Amino acid sequence: MTADQPFWNPRTETMPREQLRAWQWTKLRRAMAQARGSKFWADRIPEDITSFEDYVRRVPLVTKKDLVAAEEIAPPFGLLPSIDPSAAVRFHQTSGTSGNTPLRTFDTARDWAWAVDQWCTILHGVGVRPGQRAILAFGYGMFIGFWGMQDALMRMGCAVLPSGSMDSATRVRLLVDYQIEVIGCTPTYALRLLETAADMGIDLAADGNLKTVITGAEPRPPATVRAIERGFGAKVFDVAGMTELATVFTFECPGGPGISHIIEPAAIEEVLHPETREPVGYGERGVRVMTGLGREGWQIFRYWTEDIVIKRPWHECPCGRTWDWYEGGIIGRADDMRKIRGISVTPVMVEDVVRGFPEVREFQTVLRADRGLDVMVLRVEPTDPASARPELGERIAAEIKRTIGLLPRVELVEPGVLPRFEAKAVRFHDER
Repeated sequence: MTADQPFWNPRTETMPREQLRAWQWTKLRRAMAQARGSKFWADRIPEDITSFEDYVRRVPLVTKKDLVAAEEIAPPFGLLPSIDPSAAVRFHQTSGTSGNTPLRTFDTARDWAWAVDQWCTILHGVGVRPGQRAILAFGYGMFIGFWGMQDALMRMGCAVLPSGSMDSATRVRLLVDYQIEVIGCTPTYALRLLETAADMGIDLAADGNLKTVITGAEPRPPATVRAIERGFGAKVFDVAGMTELATVFTFECPGGPGISHIIEPAAIEEVLHPETREPVGYGERGVRVMTGLGREGWQIFRYWTEDIVIKRPWHECPCGRTWDWYEGGIIGRADDMRKIRGISVTPVMVEDVVRGFPEVREFQTVLRADRGLDVMVLRVEPTDPASARPELGERIAAEIKRTIGLLPRVELVEPGVLPRFEAKAVRFHDER
């Protein structure tokens, strides 16, 4: 690997597809053998699996509820570990933002070295280079978040300013004072930093030096990307990762907007129909099912993620990688889909419309039942309350009606009324 070429690991990123598939099979066999040490997985994975086709036919799908139930038998890890958790060097758990019991995981030293290497693949791929300065704007807690990015940046020779205990104004000052070139945060928090900078009279596009914004942890529509790029004067790249995998599994490629390559040496990704659970083809929408190929202690096989994706073949991206990709990355969550008067609506659909209005600073969607009818109430906080007119709500409602097919009730609220978020945003509330 050299700084002037686009691949962190040219051999694995450009490996011919037939070789990649054979390598995945070798890694899967090793992973299944390792899983004999887990009571949970030993009961689900037959010992005589002979092929990929045999694997997907005979190994059942598992859900987060299955994993949480297995851990609750004997907390914290229950029946899941493939080796003694005393070998762990890190503990993590899911964010629990949905109000459910968090899922707990651990990593050995070998696991974590592997997880960090996937982050190096991504960071080098989007143009991060040794000597750059970076800030990670997230809480340095048990949620895995950008922990892997922190260690990857250091491995690559970048300087990292951890900002876990800082408020937004302090982070904005650091972006300017240290002329930070790379930032990692959620899309929601990137917008929060821009809002804070505006309140401080700082134009981060003019006064800062950001070149790369890495966003993850939540779906983000094109309108949100445009707002972040415009505000920071930097390129935004989306990544997706999971606590259940220990690391990232897709990243947005410089080869084209919305091309999110699957890191196929790290995971086997199936895409299944959300109802029939049968495989769907390239270009068809489905739910991603993930099998991890890197961990030795806390493993995952045929995991029903709830992530909605559209897979495309590798050769449709001009970058030279031989990895398939997801069109637009993770485009939503199957468990976030709501029916309102017969129309299917997801949070990201609403956000894509609302972020197209620069007059909007923050918003919240509430689903209610009113006299037997479903109603979508959109609470909007204007950027400039003094100049906001009722027509703003009318224009937003009309655009949602045009693009989604549903006419919401829009309410303009006072500044600071709506909550702000650093990690995953919770703007969608179903009160029916």
